[in-house]
Amino acid sequence: MLQLWKNIRTVQPVRFCSALSSSGATPTAAPEPDKLYSKLEVELRGVDPSVLKSYTWFATTAAEHLGIELGKCWSPRKAHHERMTLLKSVHIYKKHRVQYEVRTHFRYMNFHKLTGSTLDTFLEYIERNLPEGVALQASKTELQQIPEHLRQPPEHV
Repeated sequence: MLQLWKNIRTVQPVRFCSALSSSGATPTAAPEPDKLYSKLEVELRGVDPSVLKSYTWFATTAAEHLGIELGKCWSPRKAHHERMTLLKSVHIYKKHRVQYEVRTHFRYMNFHKLTGSTLDTFLEYIERNLPEGVALQASKTELQQIPEHLRQPPEHV
């Protein structure tokens, strides 16, 4: 029994190489071209306008370091007000009410002429550094080639 145990311990495991095919050559895929985006629109929502302004400065500085063309950055003058009125007492004293108000401030930023890899890097960086109480919504506009059947006008109209 001891002899059998020594034989099992000295045997090395079999290694499989799935990358090699039967002919010995590895298949290589053609590199996919990077996508192009004409515009990235970023909408920021938050309660504190000074935090939004500071974060806008941070995002535009990051865009300058990455060589991204900065578009228009703006915010509306007034915040969006949402008011709720509640009764203090459930059953009586209808005239005793309390009002609560939430003000949401908005900030918009536009960035132009981006590649797919730069856009992904930039979005991940600014999303990871998003301060508390701020929501970010990004929408991107991709450039695509015109399909072959639309490139040339029809010969007979």
